[in-house]
Amino acid sequence: MLLSLMIFVPLLGMIVVLLLPRESDELIKRVTLGFTLIPLIIAAYLFINYERSIFGIQYPHGPVDWITAFNIKYYIGIDGLSVTLILLTALLGPICVLASWRNIEKGLKAYMALFLLLETGMLGFFASLDLFLFFVFFELTLLPMYFLIGVWGGPRREYAAIKFFLYTLFGSVLMLVAMIAVYLNSNVINGVAEGVRTFDILTLISLAATPGHALADPGFQMWVFLGFFIGFAVKVPIFPFHTWLPDAHVEAPTAISVILAGVLLKMGTYGIVRVNMAMFPEGLAIFTNGVGIVGNSLALLGFINIVYGSLCALAQTDFKKLVAYSSIGHMGFVILGLAAGNSEGINGAILQMFNHGVISAMLFLLVGVLYDRAHHREINGFGGIATKMPVYTGITTLAFMASLGLPGLSGFVGEALSLLGAFQEFELITILSTIGIVVGAAYFLWTLQRVFLGQLNPKYEDLPEINKREILTLVPLGILTIVLGIWPNFALDMFSESVTNLVNVLEAI
Repeated sequence: MLLSLMIFVPLLGMIVVLLLPRESDELIKRVTLGFTLIPLIIAAYLFINYERSIFGIQYPHGPVDWITAFNIKYYIGIDGLSVTLILLTALLGPICVLASWRNIEKGLKAYMALFLLLETGMLGFFASLDLFLFFVFFELTLLPMYFLIGVWGGPRREYAAIKFFLYTLFGSVLMLVAMIAVYLNSNVINGVAEGVRTFDILTLISLAATPGHALADPGFQMWVFLGFFIGFAVKVPIFPFHTWLPDAHVEAPTAISVILAGVLLKMGTYGIVRVNMAMFPEGLAIFTNGVGIVGNSLALLGFINIVYGSLCALAQTDFKKLVAYSSIGHMGFVILGLAAGNSEGINGAILQMFNHGVISAMLFLLVGVLYDRAHHREINGFGGIATKMPVYTGITTLAFMASLGLPGLSGFVGEALSLLGAFQEFELITILSTIGIVVGAAYFLWTLQRVFLGQLNPKYEDLPEINKREILTLVPLGILTIVLGIWPNFALDMFSESVTNLVNVLEAI
């Protein structure tokens, strides 16, 4: 029941918030913060008590009959991969509430209620072990995010929200078609339907490895792999499905940008690992171990993300858009590591998922701090503010150095392992992908020089330093950035057994 409590406490919080008086802003904020702290406490308990040496699902709840006519069940549980991302999601919950404390002036009650609904969707997605439930929680994040961008965003918020909704809905439709195909073939063995159909993810993974089963057919796996992959690729986002992301980030409120980069992007790569790689290894092999460009297509997509995202970030003059494009580049390392299909690559990719969630959250929070004071994000409009905001400058420098992959900070380890694994399979693509590291260093250092160094812009003589509440949102993320840079086993130990099992399946193809 502990997992279910963690997932649905924010939903209960949403109901409580909706019952509070509309004019009680401080009470609404405090209640919302309380209902996001409870999942964090439970997630920390699950993380600390997770048995790292055991492969398999821990803390299961179910399966409990839900829609019996279609054998759909309420079934949740965690393994090393999901518990790590659940901890990240739960940590960002109260941080985002604190980041919204003084920034949301209209419709605070609706904003906080939608945020709590969004948290339930994200936590439920990472814990789901029934494919239908998995899809329901995936879709549950779409509606609150649409309104959080479209109502509380910037000047072009409606355009950004609709673009986000349509892209994600397009991917979801393909996922739904693929999911139905998997369900309808889940009881077909040697061309004959036997027993009952199922949405159980663990059962489907087992059936997809059974000779003679319809789910094990390479041709079938190729098509359903594509359906799920495009749905998840929109979320990551992977080129060419990426164009919604910069618009959504630029227009979204600071806290929503944090959730978007820190969690929602990871839902895409988590889905690729949980469904595409584990359930359809034959389909994966066609796009990673095949002949010619098709056989290297997943690695090529990772390479394009890295170089294209980095070059676009270099060209930006809007601070927030720069960070948004840098996210596209850094998620490319995740795709490249997953494409390698070996222990180093997959471990590096999953570690990079967590690390990027932490670092990107820091970066968007820091952009928000500066925007709240200067009311613009033009990089060239600043200059020399390190003299007025030394603490803010120090924290920003830490986040920049972590994101560009400085050894000793968390961004380095994930990228290094991803490249190490990818080099064993795709030497040329991996070598060319290092361009992204060089360009990443260029745009972060250039931004540091333009914003913080040089002569102080006279307009910012009275610019106030970062305050205690803002520091409180950044300190936990900064600590994780340093700890994971020095001691990456803090996270690697959590999912190493799961990765080993996945690699054994992939190597058997």
